[in-house]
Amino acid sequence: MPKNKKIKSIFIIGAGPIIIGQGCEFDYSGVQACKALKKEGYRIILLNSNPATIMTDPNMAHSTYIEPINIEMIEKILKKEKPDVLLPTMGGQTALNATLEAEKKGLLKKYNVKLIGASIESIKKAEDRNLFKKTMDKIGLKTPKSFTSQNLNDARKKLKKIGLPVIIRPSFTLGGQGGGAAKNIKEFEDIVKDGLSISPITQVLIEESVIGWKEFELEVVRDKNDNCIVVCSIENIDPMGIHTGDSITVAPALTLTDKEYQVMRNASFSILREIGVDTGGSNVQFAINPKNGDLVVIEMNPRVSRSSALASKATGFPIAKVAALLAVGYTLDEIQNDITKVTPCSFEPTIDYIVTKIPRFTFEKFPGTNSELGTSMKSVGEVMSIGRNFCESFQKAIRSLDKGYDGLVEIKKIKKKLKIPTPLRFLQIANAFREGKGINFVNKYTKIDKWFLREIKKIVEHENLIKKRGLPKKRSEIFYLKSLGFSDKRLAFLIDNKEIFVRKIRKKLKIKPVFKRVDTCAAEFSSLTPYMYSTYENIPKNINNSESNPSKKNKVIIIGGGPNRIGQGIEFDYCCVHASYALKQKNIETIMINCNPETVSTDYDTSDRLYFEPLTTEDVLEIINTEKQKGNLLGVILQFGGQTPLNLAKSLSKEKIKILGTSSDTIDLAEDRERFKKLIKKLKIQQPKSLTVKNLEESKKALKDIGLPLVVRPSYVLGGKSMEIINEKKDFVKYVKKALENSINSPLLIDTYLKSAIEVDVDAISDGNNVYIAGVMEHIEEAGIHSGDSACVIPPHSLNNKIIKEIEKQTTKLAIALKVKGLLNVQFAVQNNDIFIIEANPRASRTIPFVAKATGIPVAKIAALVMLGKKLTSFKIKKKDQKHIAIKEAVFPFSKFHGSDIILGPEMKSTGEAMGIDTTFGKAFAKSQLSAGVNIPLKGNVLVSVKDGDKEIVKSYIEDLSKIGFQIYATKGTANFLKMIGLNCKTIKKVKDGSPNIVDYMDQGKINLVFNTTEGSQAIKDSFTLRRSAINNKIPYYTTMAGAKAIVEAIKSIKQKKLDVCSLQKYFIKEKLGNFIELG
Repeated sequence: MPKNKKIKSIFIIGAGPIIIGQGCEFDYSGVQACKALKKEGYRIILLNSNPATIMTDPNMAHSTYIEPINIEMIEKILKKEKPDVLLPTMGGQTALNATLEAEKKGLLKKYNVKLIGASIESIKKAEDRNLFKKTMDKIGLKTPKSFTSQNLNDARKKLKKIGLPVIIRPSFTLGGQGGGAAKNIKEFEDIVKDGLSISPITQVLIEESVIGWKEFELEVVRDKNDNCIVVCSIENIDPMGIHTGDSITVAPALTLTDKEYQVMRNASFSILREIGVDTGGSNVQFAINPKNGDLVVIEMNPRVSRSSALASKATGFPIAKVAALLAVGYTLDEIQNDITKVTPCSFEPTIDYIVTKIPRFTFEKFPGTNSELGTSMKSVGEVMSIGRNFCESFQKAIRSLDKGYDGLVEIKKIKKKLKIPTPLRFLQIANAFREGKGINFVNKYTKIDKWFLREIKKIVEHENLIKKRGLPKKRSEIFYLKSLGFSDKRLAFLIDNKEIFVRKIRKKLKIKPVFKRVDTCAAEFSSLTPYMYSTYENIPKNINNSESNPSKKNKVIIIGGGPNRIGQGIEFDYCCVHASYALKQKNIETIMINCNPETVSTDYDTSDRLYFEPLTTEDVLEIINTEKQKGNLLGVILQFGGQTPLNLAKSLSKEKIKILGTSSDTIDLAEDRERFKKLIKKLKIQQPKSLTVKNLEESKKALKDIGLPLVVRPSYVLGGKSMEIINEKKDFVKYVKKALENSINSPLLIDTYLKSAIEVDVDAISDGNNVYIAGVMEHIEEAGIHSGDSACVIPPHSLNNKIIKEIEKQTTKLAIALKVKGLLNVQFAVQNNDIFIIEANPRASRTIPFVAKATGIPVAKIAALVMLGKKLTSFKIKKKDQKHIAIKEAVFPFSKFHGSDIILGPEMKSTGEAMGIDTTFGKAFAKSQLSAGVNIPLKGNVLVSVKDGDKEIVKSYIEDLSKIGFQIYATKGTANFLKMIGLNCKTIKKVKDGSPNIVDYMDQGKINLVFNTTEGSQAIKDSFTLRRSAINNKIPYYTTMAGAKAIVEAIKSIKQKKLDVCSLQKYFIKEKLGNFIELG
């Protein structure tokens, strides 16, 4: 059947900001859906609050709404746009929950909007734990013994039927949020309470524990004619009990018998039919008891999921694109396979290689947090690798993590025992084998299948042989080691030599990888899409079995950002994708190298050629050497993917590889504190007093010279890693001792802390002669809070025109002096009208996507062309004063990390961002908060507990809240001050002063808003429970005065007039802005 021609317009709801459990894989899915449906001639209306996505580029949809994803905004869009249908399956759990609420409120009926891709009944059957269990019973499939509860008392009573331990899963949530494994009654009650508060329908499923069973997932697609295919089987190396997003996984499943696989395959088709998924993709999860082979169904997602992105990249089968086309009436046999160009999508993909996914964690960002893994997801990103055997695939994945691991590295003893799952358990397993422990011993404590343990042990045994005998002399033996995934760097370490030594031996012996294509069909048909991975495969004489086949074109290699992590997220992938789009428009062949399966950059049709490889010198050089065989390699773009590709600058320069844009020497100058200081002095730009120290003695002198408070950090870091504001001498000495131990070769940087300064971010493009200031952003939080964690506004909210002009002038002067060719991000602090430069980064920044969406100028695209030699003047960019206000707000994962403090500082902690856009600051800030998941109270009780220096400042904000009906509660010191100036408020005890105290009030739902500022390590420690309680009870909290001021303005704006919606395209047309201008 052809597509449904009655449909003219489609409303797609995106996933919103990047959070743990819902990452940039939904940008990838959304982009595929938008592109496919737009190409079919449908009018696309998009709602998504995340500016860092490709999905929210104005050319992806006809009407792009960067608005909060809530029922009020959805109704306004439905009323304004009048779409025919709504596609809810591309935006993760956020889109599904929003759709269910829209249906419950009668909006779909009211505006005559039909659902496509999934029915309300199928969503409920899959997501409501009780209905799902009944559905599985109906078709004779086993689920773990379980019950559902909607209150704690009921859960306690029913627990007697099953007994402990149990797994608790809240309904309609993502990333296992609010769930967990309970081994005792206290854990049970805590998790049930948490789960009930997080579930939108206040329901938890409590099921018998199947921890230790083997876990599998099938990615399944079904069309309206009941054609069903399994796109990919995925096996979790980690057993049940660890969230699948936190597990190391492989594809295809490796330890299933054919009979077990066929049973699972048939079961998944039965589930799709009974749930009612008849046009799209689903993820079905199973568990198998390794002792007796019992199979149970765990859950299914009636939508594109995190695993769908992995399965798509693992097989080359574009699940989201196909699901979108099925939703509008196509059948699988009518959709052509993009990879082979000759087979239909009804052919089940087959793969003749092994894919490994390893999650990326950042527990180090959240001191006080337990790093034990469980059923609630904690990872912030992931890597994927492809190899011809498990050892090769696994070792490539390890080095893709960008954690400094070049293989199964030896680690210091970890306090956690082997049976406790942590992010480093795979390294602990290797250590156990080095210590002589056997496979049975490791299996007993980890429950990891013995097949995987044998493979890991094989790697360790080969390492032991190399340590004992040195590097083999025979070519065939070295070749074999390379085929097991050993990097040159790892081999060099094992023989106590340098990487270059091993590389020279390889070169002499003509040992090099070949490149194979991902073809969806295990070489049954030829692959016409150059999506490649490397492997070491013996080449018969006179036969070239490499499938890379480089072209004779002018070409550019773009190196991506690797795994998402805090400090280097989707924003950098956005820049890489834009570089690819811009160069393709100019008929330059684009070659992407990356190892992140979640991203748009690793979609096979983003660039002309894609290499799914680790971002190490060895792996990247092999690709460069292959591509240089034919055609004209114009150079490599390193500056768009964040710090990861920049770390390759020196090693690639040594190999005489041309790096496009700003030189690696300039990048080093900007990072080298002493060189940068000399340049700033020469340009007569002010800088806070700063010193570089290499030992404890130097640091003590620096403390005397600079004084407290000060900012201290290691050099060459991203995301403010390990950066701290120090207020007390004892904290300074403690920090320095620890930091010097951890960074032997890198000095520490110590700066004066500019108290109460306004921080300003500037993004600019320079061609070496001219500079275009793309955006001047004023941070809402004061200087000292990492720019990635601070809300920021375009145009600046409180800075006068003279200051802005001076900042632009200094940025221009600096760009020319640094000889920047491409992007430059500069951070300033303004204190009492004095401007100080904090740092400059001649590379893409995380604010580029936000600036582009706020101004309508495709900043990254223009910069990419400038890096190739195009002049800025050729773009004819006219700078206009925008009338709307755009605000970027950070989104934090604190609820996932129990025990961590929510106070913000110079080290970045946010996972994503949301954007608010409107005609006034108050309304734009309100939208940014709603988009970031903050429930803005319009009445109720506000709790105020602020440090002495902020009492005078907070006064006017409290007066405003009091006038609009808020009741004021304050701790003793703040309350005395407020009463003294005539404000009516109630005094409330701190936790240390007994009960009833601030936390009691918050737990009882008596507090609706919190303002809390503090300084000094003891005061911060004392007020920790207050801030943690705000997180646990979902109470909006502000830990800076600037944040408090902004939320008061937002509340006042909403009270005066309800928020409205406007598409990006309308803003740009109305104000005659760039609207993503043609590229010259």
